[in-house]
Amino acid sequence: MLRLSALDADAEAAVRVISYFDRLVDRGATPSEVVRAAAALAECVVGWTSGTGTTLRFGPDGVAVPDGIPIQPSKDAPVDPDDGASPARVWLERPGEPGPLDDLVVERLALTARLRGAARRRTPAPDLADPALVELVLAEREAQEDRARAVHLLGLAAGAPVRVLAVRPAPGGDPVAEAVALVSRAMTNSRAPRTVRVAAIGEVAAVLLQPPPGTEPLTPRLRAAMSGSRAPASGGAIPDSGAAVAGLGGEAAPLEARRSWRQAQLALRFAVPGSVSGADTGEPLVEYDGLGSLALLAEVPAERLRADPDVAALDALAATRTGALDVATLEAFCRTGSLRQAAAALHLHHSSVAARLAHVEQAMGWRLDSPDGQFRARFALLARRLAS
Repeated sequence: MLRLSALDADAEAAVRVISYFDRLVDRGATPSEVVRAAAALAECVVGWTSGTGTTLRFGPDGVAVPDGIPIQPSKDAPVDPDDGASPARVWLERPGEPGPLDDLVVERLALTARLRGAARRRTPAPDLADPALVELVLAEREAQEDRARAVHLLGLAAGAPVRVLAVRPAPGGDPVAEAVALVSRAMTNSRAPRTVRVAAIGEVAAVLLQPPPGTEPLTPRLRAAMSGSRAPASGGAIPDSGAAVAGLGGEAAPLEARRSWRQAQLALRFAVPGSVSGADTGEPLVEYDGLGSLALLAEVPAERLRADPDVAALDALAATRTGALDVATLEAFCRTGSLRQAAAALHLHHSSVAARLAHVEQAMGWRLDSPDGQFRARFALLARRLAS
């Protein structure tokens, strides 16, 4: 590895430093990789503050510098954007006398930061990092010191909360690709989360999100991203079991991210895809914090839920020729609480919705015009969802 301590301050050494940064640009290094590489080269702490306020600081050993340690630049330079974005800055934190090539290193680092920062703004896909480290952070049985090291290597700020998003793709789909696409859509035209890390755990993608303070809430942006991926609408849609769904856990400290992961997995069980035609009949993204006492229902064993008479009756109805449409209509009615709103969500005339609900009442023996009947229907639909 090239290090400044092994170079003399001559023309050949300058060419090697320039070539070092050129290779980082050529291979598309991420901002974290650029700062780590510069710190290894300069053998001191190196920092980069982007135009959005995100700060990266790494020591020569490749470990992120904790947020609480004051920044003490020995040499710095602005990163002038070429696309109208806010200006950024890079710096070295060398104790004692500056090195003979520090000016050149800062100059080339600023140029590299400008080129890689512009490329990152054009392609806002999240940084995947090392999936094994993500799994270690979310694992239940790992030594706390190993978990802390993984948090540092992933570039997570120890003092800022994280949230975990669980994404299940369509059958046969790639969970990581679906998660990356979802988060990228959610970050479009908005301030990106400070850190995004993704790993596939079984058939579900786990996404570690660490938004900077003061950013807009994640949930509305993720919901908009999921609804924006649906197809154009047409009437009479049947819920699509092949669409992606997601669950969002609550905030947790990075070392306690597994708690948010458990919550995200539980919320995922309540999620229902939209429809093939785009009718708004489902809840593709469920937030754990919004479940409240409904989360207790997830503790009932799936076998017990499947054996419930109401759940079995719904399954039997859905298996009939028009039963899937009837159950979809019931879902929309229970979610919206109104015949006309359900008709709008399904893109149907309200008389068609009323006819389908009447068929449900006849088959199930419920009265959907009473609070007790609506509660029973909603509860049975949730139980059926969790039993699947």
